[in-house]
Amino acid sequence: MSRFYLPENLSVRQTVNLPDNIIRHLNVLRIRTGTEIILFDGKGKAHAARLTVLEKRRAEAEILREETADTESPLHITLIQSISSGERMDFTLQKSVELGITAIQPVISERCIVRLNGERADKRLARWQEIVISACEQSGRNTVPPVLPITTYRESLRQIPSESTRLIMSINRACKLAAIRPQSNSIVFMVGPEGGWTEQEEQYAFDAGFQAVTLGKRILRTETAALAALAAMQTLWGDFS
Repeated sequence: MSRFYLPENLSVRQTVNLPDNIIRHLNVLRIRTGTEIILFDGKGKAHAARLTVLEKRRAEAEILREETADTESPLHITLIQSISSGERMDFTLQKSVELGITAIQPVISERCIVRLNGERADKRLARWQEIVISACEQSGRNTVPPVLPITTYRESLRQIPSESTRLIMSINRACKLAAIRPQSNSIVFMVGPEGGWTEQEEQYAFDAGFQAVTLGKRILRTETAALAALAAMQTLWGDFS
């Protein structure tokens, strides 16, 4: 059943006018009037609905029932990702959502190739959030993880909840991920850019209570490191186990 993000409060037997972006998607998919779809609000609720009107520029759906499936991971993982270049960041965001990430914090670190600010940063954030929404539609998630405003590396360290388990991908002073025993289901995980963290950045993280972790003897690209680690966390402590 096709799924679409609609950030509205819905109730059974309600008829809702669908926005332009959903109408375009319905027409691209060649979905017909009478078909059932899923509408989710991004905050955890989803409803089955039947298309009662579908035209080129207008569509209506009748809300049939509330869906109760819970597809969220028991882990609450915030990924602090140093901004990578080109499609690497897009890929990381998309796949991290599929792997159950709770929030994404893009940061600018010393070795970042991409530098974003002002209107350019706002446009990129909007695009990243669209990628996240699309990944939720595809993967069956009803809760949309936020892509937080771009910040500096040092500022991101000051915003971390005190009760979280803090992990940073690094080969320095590192232990295997399997050796970690999370103190709660709240995890903050930091992954560096293509060029890695600087020595000073790693020391700032250690001073802030981060434990360095490694996934093995091979050096992984930034997009590979984030996704491999997230999958490992879900296997060790989450809903893959």
